[in-house]
Amino acid sequence: MTNLNELYEAILKGKLEQAQAVTQQAIAEGVDPQSIINDYMVKGMEEIGARFEAGKAFVPNLLMSARAMKGCLELLKPLLKGDGGSSAGRVVIGTVKGDLHDIGKNLVASMLEGCGFEVINLGVDVSSEKFIDAAKTNHADIICMSALLTTTMNYMKEVIAAIEASDLKNKVKVMVGGAPLNNDFAIAIGADGYSANANDAVALARRLVNA
Repeated sequence: MTNLNELYEAILKGKLEQAQAVTQQAIAEGVDPQSIINDYMVKGMEEIGARFEAGKAFVPNLLMSARAMKGCLELLKPLLKGDGGSSAGRVVIGTVKGDLHDIGKNLVASMLEGCGFEVINLGVDVSSEKFIDAAKTNHADIICMSALLTTTMNYMKEVIAAIEASDLKNKVKVMVGGAPLNNDFAIAIGADGYSANANDAVALARRLVNA
């Protein structure tokens, strides 16, 4: 019988091969895929996120855990077809127009993906049109915008105005993040939420999808 606590530990330590081996064993034994994801994999990601927040883990640790989680999800995806509960929600994410920074944004994308969200990563220098087109095409629940420059953060307001003027109004939530931002700025531009780090972003995305 598979010891699924080993999967939790493998995700926590970012050990891709070990995590996949345990997952394959669990699949062979007919363990419920949703239980594998929610009870062990997501809990491992939540723990590494909490350690990161507490300063006990670092960016490479988070990325390795997210890689292990993603590798296991690839094995489980064929078993989740037609299962409405298999995705926590769809997120379109990108760094706004004029800004080419993507480390923080990619970390958030990895954490969201690791915690069960479908993530469409648009990269950097993303215009309002690209955000809106991607959200429509992918039926996104959330548009997530990042900026690292004070000169580009104000473009977020333009994106939100464009969303309000489109048929996405009241259909998609908007999350913002990045070093120069804060909650007051998010409220001022009409965003639905602000997160200071990748772990917060996952918690916020879950709240917004379930709101």
